[in-house]
Amino acid sequence: MTVFGWLNDQILRMLWLNDLVGYGVGAVGLDPASRLGGSVQFFVYDVIKIFLLLSVLIFVISYVQSHFPPERTRAMLGGRSGLGANTLAALLGTLTPFCSCSSIPLFIGFTAAGLPLAVTFSFLISSPLVDLASVILLASIFTWPLALAYVVVGLVVAVVGGTVIGRLGMEDQVADFVHSVPVTGEAGTMTRAERLAYARDQVAEIVHRVWPYVLIGVGIGAAIHNWVPEDVISALLGQDKWWSVPVAVLVGIPMYADIFGTLPIAEALVGKGVGLGTVLAFMMAVTALSLPSLILLKRVVQMPLLVAFTAVVTVGILSIGLFFNALSNWFV
Repeated sequence: MTVFGWLNDQILRMLWLNDLVGYGVGAVGLDPASRLGGSVQFFVYDVIKIFLLLSVLIFVISYVQSHFPPERTRAMLGGRSGLGANTLAALLGTLTPFCSCSSIPLFIGFTAAGLPLAVTFSFLISSPLVDLASVILLASIFTWPLALAYVVVGLVVAVVGGTVIGRLGMEDQVADFVHSVPVTGEAGTMTRAERLAYARDQVAEIVHRVWPYVLIGVGIGAAIHNWVPEDVISALLGQDKWWSVPVAVLVGIPMYADIFGTLPIAEALVGKGVGLGTVLAFMMAVTALSLPSLILLKRVVQMPLLVAFTAVVTVGILSIGLFFNALSNWFV
């Protein structure tokens, strides 16, 4: 465990990088213990760490994901139904490093191929909510037990959410054009060189898409970490406040960002005494219920189904937030 802890601290958390950045901040005349110096250190360290980890993780995950193109994923889910199909859809969603908006075209393709609504919604919920890169980044900031618990509860929300939506019998609430979208056949097998090129392109595409959110998120995190008094944060979102989780969800919904941009904010909030459940509820609301993704989803489903989806996912997120706040001592 000692060796594992050292490897986790130096490779995943990159504490050596934090020390190096702190030395650099001091070398330019700033005191890392001051507000300004601490903010600069937090910003530079988190930006470099997140982009380094993100690039490596997305490359590896995209190489694995190249074995599961949409056509193959659809074929694996085809003809399946029930809890097993929902679980498989949720697990396959973790292999797709997509934001909520990017997942909707896959949702359209799966629905057009005749997959049950319950299965497609389990995938739609899981894909932006739980992916392997975000899990490892969570572990790099918090702990492995928390990251693994996040995976489990995220998959539970996806499976239960898809199951509930499927039982509501709202297949007629999907826009007519979705069922007429042409379905392509099985994709050809990629060579190793093509998979490497695909993984490289995915890194470039995802980093290009998320870098503004990462910089904004780290900037907000640095401000919270070094400039906002802890008693102010605790008074608004303290772990003992019953309203902290609902407020976190309401604040997260209007925002649009990948989970990578919310992690630095989460790190700073936890450092100020905000409960883990409150922070996770905020992150989940941003990734799974962002207003832009709901607007895009409204174009392919009718309002009753959109309301049902939003309600089911919101209840799931609130439950998870309350659960983690109640058991936060287990994960620190």
